[in-house]
Amino acid sequence: MGIYDRLVLPRLIDFAMKDKRAAERRAVLVPQAAGKVLELGIGSGLNLSYYGPAVERVYGVDPSPELLARARARAQRLSLPVDLACRSAEALPWPDESVDTVVTTWTLCSIPDARQALREAKRMLRPEGRLLFVEHGLSPDPRVEAWQHRINPLWRRFAGGCNLERRIDELIRSAGFEIVQLETGYLRGPRPFTYTYQGFALPLAARSA
Repeated sequence: MGIYDRLVLPRLIDFAMKDKRAAERRAVLVPQAAGKVLELGIGSGLNLSYYGPAVERVYGVDPSPELLARARARAQRLSLPVDLACRSAEALPWPDESVDTVVTTWTLCSIPDARQALREAKRMLRPEGRLLFVEHGLSPDPRVEAWQHRINPLWRRFAGGCNLERRIDELIRSAGFEIVQLETGYLRGPRPFTYTYQGFALPLAARSA
């Protein structure tokens, strides 16, 4: 891992994720979490201050030790218990059916095998639990999509593996979830980077029981 990935990229990610429009989305989504929470790609811990009193504990996973150091510092300022693991999300260290809510915010774009990470989240999720998500991904507009495909190879190198080409709703469904609520649209900014999927999903087994 080079100097850019260790020292520059974590600071850029932390700065970019403090964007006002991202904060507005967090303020709507994250307070819906309850019980024990798994957060995929917890990063620098920007979601931590949005968890409400219904949350008992947060389990967070991220492959960046630099971002997790920032998350630990933020967690120390809260009374909420937070357990952090420095690893990718495709193989989680916690038991089956041990959490009530899974939260993902702008992270499925950069996990190498996002489908496997979602399957792991489903494994940890109790049958009556929920997946809460806000993610950016592939636009349905053919002109914007064409630009996303053009930009993506260079963007991935610059942005720590972030992909502009993932259909987030299809990823979630293919991992064994049923999407119950989905809102899509562009945030302010260049359209290839801002097409957003937001909502919640339930594990399919819970819906068929």
